[in-house]
Amino acid sequence: MAPEQLADDPDGSPLPPPRPLDAVDHDILRILQTDGRASIRSVAERVHVSRANAYARINRLVEDGVIRGFGARVDHERAGQGTSAYITLKIVQNSWRTVREQLRTLPGASHIALVGGDFDVLLLVHTPDNRALREVVLTRLQAIPEVLSTRTLLVFEEEDVEPQG
Repeated sequence: MAPEQLADDPDGSPLPPPRPLDAVDHDILRILQTDGRASIRSVAERVHVSRANAYARINRLVEDGVIRGFGARVDHERAGQGTSAYITLKIVQNSWRTVREQLRTLPGASHIALVGGDFDVLLLVHTPDNRALREVVLTRLQAIPEVLSTRTLLVFEEEDVEPQG
């Protein structure tokens, strides 16, 4: 994408061109990825800037779309979503936006990516059990007209990776 082009926010609204990030911005991102609940005071102390500076930087990162939100890392099994799978999809050419909107409504969908290679879309879903996974794949996904084929990769074990400094 050319620097003068605007990226789209997930809600479809245009974002301003990104401003360059410095070492302090990258340190702030690393801290917030590890602990999204870190206080402004804690962040400021850890990156050696004033609270006002840390607050302004975090707000700028949010406004620029670098930080898309704050959330919790969930243990899906303990949350009653014990079956996880990556599902690959081949879709009709130029149907990504239509398919993406439908995938966003799938129960248990937690990550959707348009990719290059042998398939077009990689989808991560978490469901209570195999029966619910079967429902997602055989009933919901295969009912989308633009989906040409699917392949399900069952996840046996997963782990979040902490950002490295």
